[in-house]
Amino acid sequence: MRAWVLGACGAVMVAAGVAGPVGAATGPEADLSFHGSAVLKEDQVEVRVSPRNDGPSAVSGASVQLRWSVPLAERQLLPGGCARTDARTVVCDTGALAEGETGEQLTLVARLAEAPSEFTLEVDTGWNGGAVDRDRSNDRLRVLVLDTGDAYAF
Repeated sequence: MRAWVLGACGAVMVAAGVAGPVGAATGPEADLSFHGSAVLKEDQVEVRVSPRNDGPSAVSGASVQLRWSVPLAERQLLPGGCARTDARTVVCDTGALAEGETGEQLTLVARLAEAPSEFTLEVDTGWNGGAVDRDRSNDRLRVLVLDTGDAYAF
């Protein structure tokens, strides 16, 4: 489990998330993907994300971007390595990902500004270490999450 810190910290993550475009034209090739689930209960959503690199190259560092279709509450307690980038978006470090391996599962509990009956969660690569990712279909995901207490998988 990652340590909890205030969402205001993590400026290094924000800088890493904007340091270069995903799938740049040159560099090693790595196919990143994200799998997980989201559970909504009133104004809280628990998101679990497991990053994977199907290669053919390792990446020295990567991040996942989580974007809600509804605003997040002003104050958040986010895991270490995560930073809020705007009213609806959080970026989290996944660390280095070796070729053919799944990284450490990230668990994030976010509070929403209100208690919606549903929202859409978009999951995307924030940074992939400058690698070329020719298959973006498995790292750009959208999932509809309903306030049922059930886990919605992506």
